[in-house]
Amino acid sequence: MVRQPLTPEQIEAGKRLGALLRHARAGRDLAEVAHAAGVSPETLRKIETGRLPSPGFGTIVRLCEALDLPVQDLAAAWRGAPLSLGAVS
Repeated sequence: MVRQPLTPEQIEAGKRLGALLRHARAGRDLAEVAHAAGVSPETLRKIETGRLPSPGFGTIVRLCEALDLPVQDLAAAWRGAPLSLGAVS
């Protein structure tokens, strides 16, 4: 199965998602958060930088649990809705 290229909107949504995750991680070590979520540090790095703009749902759920972040906040970031955590860019 060949994947369709992501649209510009999906790429921008991935960047917003990554920015929110970086903001939520704050001063915590990337490797520590990745380990707590059961993903590799490289995977988390790719998500945070927007190079992996559409991670799997299970990955998102585990990251939310590791960061004590409501899944709804990541969904809002994906949609481009205003965030309750303050401005994230």
